[in-house]
Amino acid sequence: MKHFVLHSNWPPSGDQPEAIEALTNSLKNKNRFQTLMGVTGSGKTFTIANVIANLDRPALVLAHNKTLAAQLYSEFKSFFPENAVKYFVSYYDYYQPEAYIPSSDTYIEKDASINARIERLRLSATKALIERHDVIVVASVSCIYGLGMKETYESAIISFHVHDKVDMHEFLERLVGNYYERTDFTPEPGKFRVRGDTVEVFPAYEDDICIRIIFFDDEIEQIDITNPLTGHVIENVNEASIFPAQHYVTQTDAITNAVPGIEDELARIEKDFVNRGKLVEAQRIKMRTLYDLEMLQEAGYCSGIENYSVYLDGRKQGEPPGTLIDFFPEDYIMIVDESHITLPQVRGMFNGDRARKKVLVENGFRLPSCLDNRPLEWREFEDRMRQAIFVSATPGDYELKASREIVEQIIRPTGIPDPEVEVAPARTQIDDLVDRLRDAANNNERALVLTLTKRASEDLADYLRELKFKVKYIHSELNTFERAELIRDLRAGKIDVLVGINLLREGMDLPEVTLVAILDADREGYLRSYRSLIQIMGRAARNINSRIILYADEKTESISKAVNETKRRREKQIAFNQEHNITPKSIIKDISDLLPPELAQAFGDEKGEKSSSSSSTRKNPAKLSISELEKLMWEAVEKLDFERAAVIRDAIAEMKAEVKARL
Repeated sequence: MKHFVLHSNWPPSGDQPEAIEALTNSLKNKNRFQTLMGVTGSGKTFTIANVIANLDRPALVLAHNKTLAAQLYSEFKSFFPENAVKYFVSYYDYYQPEAYIPSSDTYIEKDASINARIERLRLSATKALIERHDVIVVASVSCIYGLGMKETYESAIISFHVHDKVDMHEFLERLVGNYYERTDFTPEPGKFRVRGDTVEVFPAYEDDICIRIIFFDDEIEQIDITNPLTGHVIENVNEASIFPAQHYVTQTDAITNAVPGIEDELARIEKDFVNRGKLVEAQRIKMRTLYDLEMLQEAGYCSGIENYSVYLDGRKQGEPPGTLIDFFPEDYIMIVDESHITLPQVRGMFNGDRARKKVLVENGFRLPSCLDNRPLEWREFEDRMRQAIFVSATPGDYELKASREIVEQIIRPTGIPDPEVEVAPARTQIDDLVDRLRDAANNNERALVLTLTKRASEDLADYLRELKFKVKYIHSELNTFERAELIRDLRAGKIDVLVGINLLREGMDLPEVTLVAILDADREGYLRSYRSLIQIMGRAARNINSRIILYADEKTESISKAVNETKRRREKQIAFNQEHNITPKSIIKDISDLLPPELAQAFGDEKGEKSSSSSSTRKNPAKLSISELEKLMWEAVEKLDFERAAVIRDAIAEMKAEVKARL
């Protein structure tokens, strides 16, 4: 069994050693919950990495969004290059769930676009959990959604050895049953090809290997691991395994066993609708369900197959679905990053999903059993947190109450204290802000500005742009890659000012930022609560010249509490610096892509070097002129990216047709 090996160019410092020891001992003493209450920039991720290495147990690191998950994934990969660090987030580029709006009698069909690269990373994560012990999976809250039963997935794994007696045709049938597609040309993950007595399988969870199986009659004569592009043999092996190309595996006998249960439920629900005089709903549920049953029996699949998962999995109604968490061993550790945001998000998932599906059920679009295709309820998730560390600068009430050990980590290894906080009048906030931004820009410093509304952010960004500031507005419509690129541009100096609402609080490492300005700080509420203010102010805690400006006409309870807490932490850091003769130094960090290369590719950029604007053109080329599109099309052709060239070609044709129609 391989053990965790932590790689680092520096030892723990500040109050990290005490935090590492306290958390390690607490977990060894079988305490279920513990909290690491660490300030921004104190090295909480490094502390957690040391705890994982000390305990040598698998870990699930839970983050509340893809950007933060990507950053954590990158950090843990650098700490554990010899171990399996995996990434598991929602694989949808676009997702429109099935829904019905009774008020307008509008049915919305499910529509989704799956990101193949992220799906591959998800499959790689579960494969690692089955095969080895030294695994860290960084996941978003999508890990609490139904994934299929682990036992069914494991039973579908095809394992074989040299000299095994295997009928080649049966082997190919098992590949097809595991959702592999046959191809004669393109060596893509999730496909296989046959050449005489040789079968080449391109695993769905890998993009750089091919498993070549050479048969002699009904015997496996040789197994090679090869380069899928060149065909060169990387390694000759005696045994190999091929994991399914999808997590949700449906066996033929499972469908056969599921049909009677679905038919019984349909009969009951149809009768109930008729008895209540809802004849349209009765006819609707009958037609839809019978069509799905016919598809399942004939093709082994139907649109919305997940809605019948309670029957296909052999679960009882009300039982929780299989999730990623089930793939972890009993002794795993859960790390909940930014727990004050992540845990409430987990709590809200079940109710939102159920409310939408109940409308579908009540109007005859789905059987009630579809409600069992769901995320975990809070109590179910809580049961699966066997031992957990909650990590946050501002832990919530649940974490503080549940934790047997609360560890505070205030001292930054860099010696940088919390920034000084100034409260300035809100009535003159824009004029004052402009002056401060000019000073920051003249000193080659960066600034973050927080507003209360989207409209206010857009208007302020436009106004600052008119004043010749290099400013961008960060908003919710940006995808993960575009958001990462925007932050990279800020660090590189392509942008001086970033304006937003609440997208800048958690998980952003921005050492160049020296000014954080919070407009309308006295508007008490979620965006200006104590925890929100502390998180926002933490963005300026990596530079010795940092300062915080709270624009407020009155000092609210949240402002007073946040200012006092910041002052306490600042004084403690300064005292530590004086005691240990530490001279604070701003963090100097290479400006690199926030996303590691494989995730930059997954989020739509091949080299991780494009700007956010060019990334946008990849998503929506129609925003460019025809001449610009033609240039991009030929660039794609030169790079042999014919699929992208075809998309741009079609966009050009549509634009020309529109122009002709207007003439």
